[in-house]
Amino acid sequence: MNNPWFGRWMPGEQAAFRLFCLPYAGGATAAYREWHTLAPEHIQICPLELPGRGSRFGEPPVSRLLDRPFAIFGHSMGGLLAFELTRALRRRGAPLPAHLFVSGRSAPDAPPEFPPLGDAPDERVLERLRELGGTPQEILEEPELMALMLPTLRADFAVLESYDYRDEPPLPVPLTVFGGTADARVTPARLPGWRRQTSTGSRLRMLPGGHFFLHTATPEILNHITHALPTPHPETAAS
Repeated sequence: MNNPWFGRWMPGEQAAFRLFCLPYAGGATAAYREWHTLAPEHIQICPLELPGRGSRFGEPPVSRLLDRPFAIFGHSMGGLLAFELTRALRRRGAPLPAHLFVSGRSAPDAPPEFPPLGDAPDERVLERLRELGGTPQEILEEPELMALMLPTLRADFAVLESYDYRDEPPLPVPLTVFGGTADARVTPARLPGWRRQTSTGSRLRMLPGGHFFLHTATPEILNHITHALPTPHPETAAS
């Protein structure tokens, strides 16, 4: 597959199932780089590369992505994108995911976790990153690198701050919500509201770690995902 929306490392083209993965604010496909080595052979990990990050040169049309069963996973901002992407697929009459996985994200109709940044100075944006805890200190202390990252981060935070939840019928898609037991912002109390967004059942899975438990609990997350997805029949896996 050669498309700028996806990373250049995406093995498993013959897998029976695709798992589309959406990044957190400021993140890129590299956030899921190790997932393909940990996932079972019948699940192809497909991280999406959003504009303004990674390597994107041109916008060719995406084709043949929904030609087999698929699921969608998103962490933090990516969880909100995964939810709204699934609702957009339903509005268009397109195939829906077999499962929706939302990680480290409050229910969409919950109040915001943070006050808006707006036109806050760069140092306030960096302070937000420190509060979230997912950016190594050595990166935060590299002014040139942060100058490159700040426009994308501001754009991502603006997406979250301008999000306007609109009520729609629950999705006919099973939902699993992941949370971090030590996440100071997306606390366990902010997660149960997700169950109102599905008509086919939801699960809440709490994992050890802060907001970026995505990186420290990867095997556990993939284990839950594997067990939530249907196991392909032998003839399907061989096709």
